[in-house]
Amino acid sequence: MSVFTEETRARAREIIARYPADRSRSALLPLLHLVQSEEGYVSPAGVEFCAEVLGLNKAQVGAVATFYTMYKRRPTGDYLVSVCTNTMCNVLGGQEVYDTLAEHLGVGHDETTADGKITLEHAECLAACDYGPVMTVNYDFFDGVDPQAALGVVEELRSGGRPMPTRGARLCTLKEMAVQLAGFADEREGAVADGGPGEPTLRGLRLAQQHGISVPGFDPNTPIRSKAEADRVAAEAKARAEAAKPAPAGQPAPASPQAATGSTAPDVKAPDAKSPEVRAAETRQPDAKTAVADAPGAKVPADGTSPDTRGARAAEAEGAAANAPAGDGKPAGDNAAAQERSLKEAEANK
Repeated sequence: MSVFTEETRARAREIIARYPADRSRSALLPLLHLVQSEEGYVSPAGVEFCAEVLGLNKAQVGAVATFYTMYKRRPTGDYLVSVCTNTMCNVLGGQEVYDTLAEHLGVGHDETTADGKITLEHAECLAACDYGPVMTVNYDFFDGVDPQAALGVVEELRSGGRPMPTRGARLCTLKEMAVQLAGFADEREGAVADGGPGEPTLRGLRLAQQHGISVPGFDPNTPIRSKAEADRVAAEAKARAEAAKPAPAGQPAPASPQAATGSTAPDVKAPDAKSPEVRAAETRQPDAKTAVADAPGAKVPADGTSPDTRGARAAEAEGAAANAPAGDGKPAGDNAAAQERSLKEAEANK
């Protein structure tokens, strides 16, 4: 079986416990990061481990592991150096940065130096066009790099240093980064104490401050409530609003919507309380949102006149007549006689 430690297995159980029992397959992405954090890549043993703990087959796990580029399928260096060579960064010199590093390190795309320190890759886009040309080390940004600056970064990494990214926290190894991507905190001393946003990122804020633009009534110090707390506050506010409504003259205030309507229909849950399958079905078929027949205020659509299907039937018949059904014949170009003739000619010329 796999070589994974008991700590990794305990973390795997913790990851799976984050999801509902019938949604455990959703844990596959962080589990792949978890196995990568131990071996430095998603090995066949890692695929087998994920399949084992989730009750999947290896083909299902492998299909996901080969789809996303962040999952490496062969041993990767301590530091993954990615250089953007897409349009904007390329115009600004990204390809020159990549070529310089490739020549200096003696490796190409997705190859690792002999000392196991650096894996180089060219990236199609690192989503930081306003900082180009950009390079990342284990997904932390080095902005506005030129060939010499990039060489300085990789040489410091090879000598055991950890240069400070332009934006983001202190550098860590790829295995340490994979632990974070699996959903666990970085326990290193002061790991998230450094870094900060870049000036282009703050440009909108600077303009808003300069022109006195702000959101009315917004307090940036307001704490963000949990969903349960937000639901509770909303329910209390709704109850107060209902209680404050004056009752119609001569009628007592209804105790509840059910008492007012006599409906036995359950309350409709908020959209975010629905299962993904229900939300997807409602997106594909808006009529699925129609309330049950006896829900308060529900309007059951009346059936109209059925459309005339004669035109559709005629079109179908015309299409069938013009397109003969497929037979058992071989596809075009797969001519048995021609193949036999070619084979005889080849034998004759031996």
